[in-house]
Order: sequence, then structure tokens, then C-alpha cells
Amino acid sequence: MDMKKMMKQAQKMQRDAALAQEEIAAMTFEASAGGGMVKATATGDMTITGIAIDPAAVDPEDVEMLQDMVVAAVNEALRSASEAANARMNAVMGGMKIPGLM
Repeated sequence: MDMKKMMKQAQKMQRDAALAQEEIAAMTFEASAGGGMVKATATGDMTITGIAIDPAAVDPEDVEMLQDMVVAAVNEALRSASEAANARMNAVMGGMKIPGLM
């Protein structure tokens, strides 16, 4: 394979990866805990964009349980976003690991 063809393929892969990163950042992921009493929403770029708490989950006598539900919902939303991002980038990169892109 000649160098010119390899450079074109590398540039296409770079463009595809940049487009995939934009798509991933625009995705949203929602997760809940406590039977849906706490919901967290995250974007594909690992930003938490919302937390919704059912008023019934607010018990002044058990703040720890509410805190645990928030942490669980946030972690699950971020895990879902991370898995989707990894799957999308693997599809674009064909499983190649390139530092700085993933």
C-alpha cells in the first residue's frame, strides 16, 4: 500500500472519529435508582445534565439513602454513556486504539 493511500485513509478515519465524537456528545442517557425515585441524565461527553428526585424519596430521617440513590443513578447514567461512546468509537476505528482519540 502506498504512503499517499495510507494518508488518505488516516485522514478519513480522523474525520470519521471527529464526527463520531460529536454524535456521542449529543447523545443522552438516563438512569434511575430506588425504583425510579431518583433519575440522572448524562450526555455522551460524560456531563450530568439533570437530576430528578421524587419528593417521596426525601426523608429527613434517612438522607444517606437519598444520597446513595443519587450516586447510583449518576454512576449508571455515566456507565451507559461510556459504553455507548466506546462502542461507537470502536465501530469507527475498527478496534484500533489511537492515543488521544479514545
